[in-house]
Amino acid sequence: MFKHNWPGDIHPKVKLSEKPFTVIAGPCMFESRELGFEVAERLKSLCNSLGFQYVFKSSYDKANRTSGNTARGPGLEKGLQWLAEIRSQFNVPVLTDVHTPSQAREAGSVVDVVQVPAFLCDQVDLLQACAETGKAVQIKKGQHTSPEQLIACADTVAAFGNSKVLLCERGTSFGYNNLVVDYRNLVLMRRSGYATVFDGTHAAQLPGAGSGQSSGLRDMVPSLCAAAAAVGIDALFMEVHSNPQNALSDASTQVNFQTAAEILTRIKGLAGEASAFTLILVTPELESDCNSPGSVRPS
Repeated sequence: MFKHNWPGDIHPKVKLSEKPFTVIAGPCMFESRELGFEVAERLKSLCNSLGFQYVFKSSYDKANRTSGNTARGPGLEKGLQWLAEIRSQFNVPVLTDVHTPSQAREAGSVVDVVQVPAFLCDQVDLLQACAETGKAVQIKKGQHTSPEQLIACADTVAAFGNSKVLLCERGTSFGYNNLVVDYRNLVLMRRSGYATVFDGTHAAQLPGAGSGQSSGLRDMVPSLCAAAAAVGIDALFMEVHSNPQNALSDASTQVNFQTAAEILTRIKGLAGEASAFTLILVTPELESDCNSPGSVRPS
């Protein structure tokens, strides 16, 4: 049970909880109907095999682009049509991001989760419109935003009568063209009582560092996701593409099917891995002895 007594239901067949774990994943952008359907089919099958719940995500419009010359997607009407078809054919909840109150109202009639983009997380009119859809609202934490500020945004949605709120960590600006993940944020966000999600692929971005486009550190995605799962999250968000290197958006951070399977299998086995750790405790007395002249510290 989450804050304001929300039981975590986002779809007749999906309810956020520790078990079964929930995966929110799909291509960054709807490059084609075929890509969306391929990814949805593969990821639903993967999640079923691991005992995870699955939510499909994709964007009909990438409104925030590093360059105005890059692709943005099929647009609202066609994108929502494809989302509705995927929801029906695969019987899974679907998520998409919205950028204006009018988009929120239209998308809310189709999707199960409306997402507030990171750069727009504190726009009250948008938060209100998302709240009024009655659907679950996922708020991405702005790269400029503290967890306390994000929690305040969630409280705004709740104040408009919608307690179905997910908070999503996706990294914090660290100088120019770089993001870092402060895993304390996940602890604070969960402590607030709201459902907490980690975005493993956007957290690996190097925004604007790719000569007119964002760059990123795809090889870091598995470790970032595993660390988040170990800290404790209610769902994992990641972008998956059949051919990430040739993706029309976030080509440097989306992962392929094999890597997605490795990430989710690792998360599935995290509890089992705990027994392999060696824990070394140093008492104050031992610490004092080790620091005395002529002492040898244990290795």
